[in-house]
Amino acid sequence: MVHRAPAFSPKNLIRDGRRGLGRASQGRSNGKDVPFMTRGIFGRRRVRAAIAAACATGLLVGGCSSSGDEGSAAESCAPAKGKVTLQYWNFVPGMQKVLDVWNASHPNIQVTMKNIADNSADQITNAVKANQAPDLAQIGYDSLPQFRTQDMLADVSQCAPAAAAKSKFIDWTWSQSTFGGQGIYAFPQDIGPLAMYYRVDLFEKYGIAVPKTWAEYQAAAKTLKSKDASLDITAFDPSNPWLFNGLLWQKGGQMYGYKNDKWVVSIDNPAARAVAAYWQGLIKDGTVRTDLKNGSTPLTNAYAKSQLATMIGAAWSYTNLRDNVPAQAGKWRVAPLPQWAAGENRAGNWGGSTVAFIKGGKHPYEAAQFSDWLNTDPEALKMTNDLGGLYPAATAGADLAAFKTGTPYYGNQNIFDVFSQSAENIDTTWQWGPTQVTAYNSLGDAMTKAVASGTDLSTALKASQDAVVDAMKGQSIPVTAAN
Repeated sequence: MVHRAPAFSPKNLIRDGRRGLGRASQGRSNGKDVPFMTRGIFGRRRVRAAIAAACATGLLVGGCSSSGDEGSAAESCAPAKGKVTLQYWNFVPGMQKVLDVWNASHPNIQVTMKNIADNSADQITNAVKANQAPDLAQIGYDSLPQFRTQDMLADVSQCAPAAAAKSKFIDWTWSQSTFGGQGIYAFPQDIGPLAMYYRVDLFEKYGIAVPKTWAEYQAAAKTLKSKDASLDITAFDPSNPWLFNGLLWQKGGQMYGYKNDKWVVSIDNPAARAVAAYWQGLIKDGTVRTDLKNGSTPLTNAYAKSQLATMIGAAWSYTNLRDNVPAQAGKWRVAPLPQWAAGENRAGNWGGSTVAFIKGGKHPYEAAQFSDWLNTDPEALKMTNDLGGLYPAATAGADLAAFKTGTPYYGNQNIFDVFSQSAENIDTTWQWGPTQVTAYNSLGDAMTKAVASGTDLSTALKASQDAVVDAMKGQSIPVTAAN
């Protein structure tokens, strides 16, 4: 039975038993370019990391508990006796404006921020090592186990604001922040259900119906190219493994499993090969651009010059086009992700993060207070959605006006109806591995080399799988490669 993620609609908002959904680890840019994902690096795993990660990701492995794990003891927590200043590191566009609202009404708890859009994992790791850690940092769901097993997160379950927060979030997002049901290491912030953004004017001009399947999408790409040689269906950045991961998610593949007390690495799996073969086909057709890096000015310019007709993006992507290509207001719409077979309703996820409590933070009580406000207060949710495109993990997100009305840039379409549908169709049996960032980095590198050399994308899957298995063996993590 496939379990689905709860959507942000009143009738489906709260469901029980949802587990296992996470996100790609890195964040958005500073807003100067289309803010797609950047990359990070992690290392130094231990044998115990394998078991801890298995528990954390929701795998049904016996013996999961907090006993013996690093940093399992909750931090002592009491309100400060005077004025405090918190540091919050994040990669959300417009976040300073949100903090200004908090600071204006909380003179005794001031919050400063640092944008860590570039190599956020490295910046946080280095700060912890140097005893210069922030109180809070934005960390993707999929990276939390890695930070946790390296003892870089603080357990704030003894803080009253944290202990009272669980009921304010969708169940499966909260489960990502408490490993094996133990401790509270982060508050959920957002998720990133995938959808297809498309230029309705170009589709109408060339008589193309909105594709409901990937086969129809490929056919639409060929038609567009035949009508206008300068027009491609979209950009495929081979160095971007997070989108590939989301597309694999939709296809039903898994990068990691856990069996017989060993991690099973299966990056080179049939579903992944199907996704790679599909995009290889579009590359062969000459209907996608492979020279436009996510987050780059050239990519933004290609959209601005009407050289790309669609964008496969997450819910948070809706601000990308709005803020970077304002002249095309009214020309874009959002549709569900094309399906592999007609009549299916499957979705993938790209993005979604937490506000994590970093080990070494001096004011956990006040940090929990602020994080509670940031991630559940209606005014804060409205601002982070409008400015940064965040799709809230809080149940209060269902009441946002933006989720109930049309969005002017998208021709007054209620685009959040599409995202809500996508969120319902995300398979929450997806599992994260203890070396997820290694998987991302090796896959991005291998796909980039494949495109540059003209070899098939599928070769990147085996190269990435081999790299991950070797890395895990080098860290003494019990591992085997899938056959």
